[in-house]
Order: sequence, then structure tokens, then C-alpha cells
Amino acid sequence: MTPNKKVKILATLGPAIRGQDDIRQLVEAGVNLFRLNFSHGEHADHAERYRWVREVERELDYPIGILMDLQGPKLRVGRFAAGKVQLAKGQAFRLDLDPTPGDARRVNLPHPEIIAALQPGMSLLLDDGRLRLEVTARHAEAIDTQVIAGGELSDRKGVNVPEAVLQLSPLTDKDRRDLAFGLELGVDWVALSFVQRPEDIHEARELIGGRAALMAKIEKPSAVQHLEEIARLSDAIMVARGDLGVEVPAENVPRIQKEIIATCRRLGRPVVVATQMLESMRFSPAPTRAEVTDVATAVSEGTDAVMLSAETASGDYPLEAVQMMSKIIRQVENEPDFQAQLDVGRPQAEPTASDAISCAIRRVSAILPVAALVNYTESGTSSLRASRERPRATILSLTPNLETARRLTVAWGIYSVVKQRLQQVEEVTRTALDVAQGQGLAKPGDTVVITAGVPFGQPGTTNTLRIETL
Repeated sequence: MTPNKKVKILATLGPAIRGQDDIRQLVEAGVNLFRLNFSHGEHADHAERYRWVREVERELDYPIGILMDLQGPKLRVGRFAAGKVQLAKGQAFRLDLDPTPGDARRVNLPHPEIIAALQPGMSLLLDDGRLRLEVTARHAEAIDTQVIAGGELSDRKGVNVPEAVLQLSPLTDKDRRDLAFGLELGVDWVALSFVQRPEDIHEARELIGGRAALMAKIEKPSAVQHLEEIARLSDAIMVARGDLGVEVPAENVPRIQKEIIATCRRLGRPVVVATQMLESMRFSPAPTRAEVTDVATAVSEGTDAVMLSAETASGDYPLEAVQMMSKIIRQVENEPDFQAQLDVGRPQAEPTASDAISCAIRRVSAILPVAALVNYTESGTSSLRASRERPRATILSLTPNLETARRLTVAWGIYSVVKQRLQQVEEVTRTALDVAQGQGLAKPGDTVVITAGVPFGQPGTTNTLRIETL
């Protein structure tokens, strides 16, 4: 499994993936970590897919990350007596707490927290933004609205409230049960949906208790407003463009994506760009030109990973989708100005020994023909700081912790090998050169840069840099 790209691929598992052979093919095509989407499927389904990934990991001797994606609160209208109604532009429409089936004048909204948060003049979006209402009045148990953009509305369609922060936990009872199950399985990452404010991260952290890393999904306008603090409190960020594209004007999504990527790189947090990246490949063996450009743009902007959703979970061409995404990534990364673009966006280093070393290896790899940057790490922190610099050479992360190796699968340019705990700098040097050659990253005569922390075993102590010739 010789690394051949810097940007990672996160692929969603679902009914289209039928066993270990499928998982192995996806990994060999370029997948670095897999997503278990707890919005769908039973616990038994997720457990089986988890087992497939771990079996392939053992077979290939190659760390593979597993992310569980929590569903979060699902806000929906109630039911209609006729199953559906037609709402006309300009008409009045009420949403209330009355569970009686609705009609063209009103419908149940079984979410008192929405009614409490809305004010006259605010917008309410229904059915993924296809219908837009404007609040005209709020009552104790109802809101009156005027239809701004009408259409058909049927039972249990979704509700989005882009202009209000709801007094609502991102973790439902279902999420808590799912989280306990996923942590018991041994997932490496937990993706938290419906994040609105920094306090939401604290709540999830308490429940996770350090058993997995936390990825906050940015899909609400309020989360964009609090991006800096949410990113600092999280281990990684996902640009969840599905709901985000409903709640903010579509033309703002590219700007927000770019802002999130830049913020995450500055803070040293891995970032994943997700949703509809190769959507047409659910039913077609080839993507549209717009989709290819979308993936290429995310890679050019410096994202750590790109995600496939329905393309691999339920599509007709899961392997082809991964192969295409890998091709796009490699094509962009091989362009002459790709590294120059990344260097322009290089964040300011912090005044620490670890950042000084990370900056140095970026400069060394730009000056010398470095084949690999080998970093010995216990926690993965120093490898992430090296990744933040976006060096030219691949970062080979040596770690005694399989858990660390699996969590690093989401980070740009890092490929991990699990080795026994090392105690001496000379031991690290010998092991680094052997592994770099064994992984196909270096050959005799090549230059290898090696970093480590002395004393060993203490996170955040990277203070040694050696330049060796194999």
C-alpha cells in the first residue's frame, strides 16, 4: 500500500458494499477511512460493516479509520389529512402544537423549541428549502406565516430554521444510544450533527470521554458564526454542504467552504469536504464536469479529505466513484502550481519547538529532494503539525499506537505505520529508514528527514530533526 496521494478519501458504507472483498477493493482504490451513517441502518448492519473493515485492515496490515456519523435532531412537520397539500405564494399558513392532521391552512409542528425561537420576519424552510415561509406572528403554541415560495407539502417533510438558534441539544436519545454502541464497537471518529454553538461540543466531549476523536459538522449558519471556537474545541471539522446549502444562500457555500478550510488549516485541524461531490456517479459510471471541478477545487483549497456519501453507500458504481476521486486528487496534486498554492496559504507558526521543527521540515523538503518525512509520534500531535505545513514529501508517521494511526487517516499527507515503542534516537533513525524503504517511499541514495521528541513517550515534545541518506 504505497501512498500515492496527499488528500484522503472518506467513503460511506451502505447496502452497495456487500462484504470484505468490496472493502478491500475500495481501500486499494484509495479509501483511507470509512463512514458509518447512523441516520440509516440497524446496529447489526453497522457492526457487520465495522468487522469487514477491521478484517481488511488486518489482512493488508494498513491502518483504516472508521467514523460514525450521528443523525442529530430531525425537525419535521406533522401529517396531513389528505397526505399532502398545495401551498400558494402569498397565502397564510399556521404551524402549531395541535397533533390533529393538517390541511391547506395549518399543520402540526411538534417542536415547541422552534416556536419559542422564531420572531416575526424570520424565515422557515420546508422540504429541503423547496418551500419558504415568513413568520408574521408568534403565539404561545403556534406561529403564523405567509408563504413566500409555495409548492406541494406532504407528510413529515423536514423543517429548517436558518435565522434562529434553537434551545436544542445536538444529541437526541437515539444519538446517545447510537454513540454508546459505536464507542463499544471501537470507532475512531464521531461526527456530530446539528452543531449550533461551542457548548454543543462540550456536551459531546463529556459523553465520548476520550474514547474517540470528535468531528464537528458545520451545517448551520450559527456554527459558521462560531467557527473559530468550534474548530478549536473539536479534533476535526466537516463541511456538511447538504444542510448548509439549504440554510444559507447557495451562492455563499463556496465562500464558506473556503473560509472553513483556511480556518482549519491555521488551527491545525483536519477538515473534510462532504456532500454531492460525485453525486451523478450513483447511477452513472462517469461524473459530470462540474463534479470533477468541485472535487478539484476542494483539493486546491487545501482540504485534508473529501467524502463520498450515496455514491459508495447505495450507488451503482461505488468502486468507480473512488477510482475517479483518486484520479482527480492525483491530477491536481501533480499540477506544477499546486504546491505554490498551498505555500501561499501557509499559516503562521506558533512559538513552540514542535512548530519550529514542522516549519523546518517544510523548508528542508523544498530545498532538498526529500523522499519522505518520517515522524515518530505517540499521540499524533506532531504529525498533525507537520501536515498543517503541507510539505512536498509524504509524511510517514511511526507510532506504537494503532488508535493514533487510525485517527490520522483523515489528515493530509500522513500515512502511518504501527511499530513497537522506541526508546533511543538511533533506534528511531534505523527504524525510519527501514520503514521508508519498505513502504516504497525511499530507495538507496534518497534523502529522508526524521523527527522525534526527546524524552520519548511525552506528547508535544518534538524537538529533534535529522537528515539521513538511505
